[in-house]
Amino acid sequence: MKPEVMLELLEAAADQLGIKVSYEPLQASVQSGMRGGLCRVKSATGKQWRIIIDKRATADERVQTLASAIGSFDTSELELPQKARDLLRLHEGTGPRRAA
Repeated sequence: MKPEVMLELLEAAADQLGIKVSYEPLQASVQSGMRGGLCRVKSATGKQWRIIIDKRATADERVQTLASAIGSFDTSELELPQKARDLLRLHEGTGPRRAA
């Protein structure tokens, strides 16, 4: 599956989970290779999950960042193609979210 297609599927999955995805210019450490990730922020409506991704990241890097973040959530009720489920399964428990 093309990275751009997988990216759209994962963005839709994040939306279904109520997670806001945004693309921002991030100052990434060259050594860490970090291109973004999951965070929890306070808003007027309470705490919300967000995935912030470096807007300069490639489609592949964006897919990996999203999969890592979404993989820590229960996605069993989401309508996703098998390839997207397989990718998320690879990332189960690898994201920063634990029983939060």
